[in-house]
Amino acid sequence: MHRQGPQNVAHRLAPVRRAGARPQPAGAPRREPGPSRLAYRLNRMWLRPLYRRLFRLGLPAFLVCMVAGLYLADDTRRANLSGGLTAMVDRIQSRDAFMVKTMQIEGASAAVDKGLRAMLPVTLPASSFDIDLPALRTQIELLDAVEHVDLRIKPGGILSAVVTERQPAVLWRHARGIELMDRTGHRVASVTSRDLRSDLPVIAGEGAGERAAEALALIGAAGPILPRLRGLERMGERRWDLVLDRGQRIMLPADRPLPALEHALSLDRADGLLSRDVIAVDLRDPQRPVLRIGLTAQNRLRRAQGLPELGPDGREIEPEDDAPAAGAAATGKDTGKRGGRPARQG
Repeated sequence: MHRQGPQNVAHRLAPVRRAGARPQPAGAPRREPGPSRLAYRLNRMWLRPLYRRLFRLGLPAFLVCMVAGLYLADDTRRANLSGGLTAMVDRIQSRDAFMVKTMQIEGASAAVDKGLRAMLPVTLPASSFDIDLPALRTQIELLDAVEHVDLRIKPGGILSAVVTERQPAVLWRHARGIELMDRTGHRVASVTSRDLRSDLPVIAGEGAGERAAEALALIGAAGPILPRLRGLERMGERRWDLVLDRGQRIMLPADRPLPALEHALSLDRADGLLSRDVIAVDLRDPQRPVLRIGLTAQNRLRRAQGLPELGPDGREIEPEDDAPAAGAAATGKDTGKRGGRPARQG
């Protein structure tokens, strides 16, 4: 039998290890202390706010929507749910606390009052949910006579309407009739005759209604001649003529008519211009005022100049011919002579 020598025994001795160290099992792989790759990525995703909201809110909401969609996929269940909700809403809206029983209107004339009651979209009593107050207010303010209306539902089932009507300030006469206008030029109503509102001034001509504010300013400035004022006429949709009694006119320029009118009034105060035989004071060119005098004044000037007078048609009147008068005188003399001859013969 072969005997082992001392060298072979030395090779089989256990390895030397440090004090306190645990012996490792033979053949087992060493495990890393950190998390796995998947666990690390999931942990990093969870630290992001977006993913946390998605899992905490998005996922439950998705599940709820999915369940609701599966429930409402059936037509019968949808019809039953809709009918139940409609019946519940009707019961709530039909309660006495939400019912409007009467309509109270303040500050409106009889015609506007009647128009407002006719514009109510429902027949009273009705639920306040059936009355759209903003839409009704917009519809009422489309009336020409209404400037503003305040709508509200008061306790006790009262629909209150406080109306502010437009105040007529001027009459506008045009080819289509006569209309009442307020100070801003907004139409108020139509009238059939000037006598219905004889207290209001009159403006005439196309485009005069849109410039009612300017016309009222001119009327306010015509204080001294206001009793003689018959109205204002818009000429060519660009300028004004002040029409006075006795057929007189003050023709104002298109630009800055108020200073031109004040200039005409100053001339009248200084010289009594408008009390004379003047047909028109033309101020269309403020630097060169022009006067158009009447027929009597024209004939007086023409007589002073030795010119023939003008007739009502504007034509010169031919002077009477002296020849017929002389011929008549001669004929009279001859007749006398002839008449005298028979007397002498007798």
